[in-house]
Amino acid sequence: MSRKIELLAPGGDVEAIKAAIVAGANAVYCGLDMFNARNRASNLSYDELNGVLRLAHEHNCEVFLTLNVVILEHEVVSLVRLLNKLVNSGIDGIIVQDLGIFNIVKKHFPSLHIHASTQLTTHNEGQILFLHKIGATRVNLSRELNLGEIKALTTVAHDHDVLTEVFVHGALCIAFSGQCYSSSVSVGNSGNRGRCSQACRDEYEVTAEGHRFPLNLKDNSAYFDLPELVDAGVDSLKVEGRIKGAHYVYTVVDTWRKQINNFIESGKLLADDSNLHKVFNRSFTNSFLQGDLNKKMFTDNPRDNSVNYAVEKSDAISVVQIHDVKQDLYNDKNALGAELADKIKDLSIDKVALTFSFTAKENTPLTLNIMAGNTSFEVKTASLLRIADEIAITPETIDKRFRSFSNATFDLAPMNFDNFDANLTVPFKEITELKNQAAFLLNGSRNVIKHVDLPALPKHDKVSPTPTLSLMIANEKDLYLADVTDADIYFKIPESLKKNCPKHITLLQENPRLIPWFPAVLIGKDYLESVKILEQVKPKRIVTNNTGIAYKAYEMGIEWVAGPFLNTTNSHALLTLKEELNCAGAFISNEINRGQIRNITRPENFKLCYSIYHPILMMTSRQCFFQQTVGCKKPAIEAGCMLKCEKATTITNVKGISFAVDKQKGGYPSIYNHEQFLNFDAVNDFSHLFDEFFIDLTNIGAGSKQEQDKVELIKHFEALLAGNDDAKAELDNLVPISTNAQYVQGL
Repeated sequence: MSRKIELLAPGGDVEAIKAAIVAGANAVYCGLDMFNARNRASNLSYDELNGVLRLAHEHNCEVFLTLNVVILEHEVVSLVRLLNKLVNSGIDGIIVQDLGIFNIVKKHFPSLHIHASTQLTTHNEGQILFLHKIGATRVNLSRELNLGEIKALTTVAHDHDVLTEVFVHGALCIAFSGQCYSSSVSVGNSGNRGRCSQACRDEYEVTAEGHRFPLNLKDNSAYFDLPELVDAGVDSLKVEGRIKGAHYVYTVVDTWRKQINNFIESGKLLADDSNLHKVFNRSFTNSFLQGDLNKKMFTDNPRDNSVNYAVEKSDAISVVQIHDVKQDLYNDKNALGAELADKIKDLSIDKVALTFSFTAKENTPLTLNIMAGNTSFEVKTASLLRIADEIAITPETIDKRFRSFSNATFDLAPMNFDNFDANLTVPFKEITELKNQAAFLLNGSRNVIKHVDLPALPKHDKVSPTPTLSLMIANEKDLYLADVTDADIYFKIPESLKKNCPKHITLLQENPRLIPWFPAVLIGKDYLESVKILEQVKPKRIVTNNTGIAYKAYEMGIEWVAGPFLNTTNSHALLTLKEELNCAGAFISNEINRGQIRNITRPENFKLCYSIYHPILMMTSRQCFFQQTVGCKKPAIEAGCMLKCEKATTITNVKGISFAVDKQKGGYPSIYNHEQFLNFDAVNDFSHLFDEFFIDLTNIGAGSKQEQDKVELIKHFEALLAGNDDAKAELDNLVPISTNAQYVQGL
């Protein structure tokens, strides 16, 4: 086979990156101490990144930088400052979650390659087209997909010159990436900002099925699925683990390198994966890839399983036998560590030693001899030096002009002026050109891209002078609410739809006042059935939390509004949606606080919306939460589970706080906070900014809580928007367990 298969390795720190390089990674991904989704990793300084780039490129290894968090409005200046440096650094790509970065890069830094992060929850063909339209050159597909789905999406991606990558080893999230808010809700540390506290690994009160860690999945390993991944056309095989150390990275990448090489050479797989079990793991599963979502994916041990595996494999029983097995494991680990230490001992990311020697003689060009490490260059002015009539060129003048080369990449020695005669001159613009020539050569013979400052965004008026109320329902029995309010009424389309079933098409056609609201996750047939709704109903307007449906609406000329689960947190994200896909409006993320909302600027004729009352989603999963909690007789999720199951239960953490585990008919299993989100402050703070305030009346996430009187809720929310302060007390009585903590704490 001739197609390159990229092995992409994690680099949480410099030593881990060195380990990945010597183990045979084709590329590494790493983060700085800002704008990256692994705050718990050591991460790199900018100087270290430059050293890593030089070292990796010397070993034919690419480097991708993670900028994979949502960006707040006040951070845009710092982001652009960083992009101005990255664009001349030789970085091979940036990994991005925030839609605003796409707009900024496409307009001002087009030479940077953008990779769409797993946080963008990419799982249907429309999303590939959406990401291609806004500038992605590569997409990290959702880990929940099976091999058939991966193959189909990769085919679409390749048709549009987009590469795909798939996680093949490391930790699994039980929640869809980008759609998990558990850490944000529980402790104020958002996964969308790289601060996930891993609530899914936490201990809970023992469930009815006898589990203390009911959300804890085994680790992912596709080690024996390589042929199918190659057949699917996947371009990059990605190892998770930026919070893991160099020893882990070396062992896993080396093992995968040997597997890939052997398959390329012989078409066969190595049968031995024992080294993967010698470093941290929670045991392994490939069930997402195989489309077999079963109980065996879970483990009640969130800690390292390497010792347990060694003991079980050796059938050790006695104390002596177990001791010997453990000792052998430690010896093997130490041997791998020693092997790594020997391989990286001579690798350095030190700055390149740089010397400038200037020669100035009458009737000759001003000459600069450059020594950068072991490489030398010579550059000259076009004009010859002559005796100065007025202002002469001095060493001090030159030193001041060229001092900026002492930077993150180079360690500039004192400049040499031993052959520099006095009282000579050339046109000063030629000194600038001399510096530009030097910069070009020291930048790998690439033109240095000039610094960009973003212009201030114009401020545009609201679409609606007075904010309006909107609400959402998910059941036909709530259609009567249309008779008690003039509010816009959204109807939530379920995540799963029966193939060729006209139910929702008929409902929307018979009730034209209903505005379709599409969920965040729509995979396979459920995406295709949702597209049919657009094609057959042809609604005037929709709200979508799924970028694939957004793209389809754009393509069909249907007015669309970006829903709250697109995690929109800044003005440039709004510009991406408006300018690239003709979006008519957007919900601002409920994760950000009043200070972080305050300076968001709308595009022209663009509606801004905000939810003031809703169940607080913590996570949504393709796996089944009920297998480990109340139990289920089925050994695995079946095709009809999504459409039929309506289970509900709770899980309680060790602090005694219970969370609703809710499975709506046609929905994914989800977990909700015990409190409802209820935010009066946003109405007081931002009636001048938001065109629409939204309330969710779907009963989703209610768990065992008593159903609310929806007519009363609507009446009091309408009074609240009309300025009636008494409505707050009435709403507090109707919704006794509520919070607006996210609005206070923000990101």
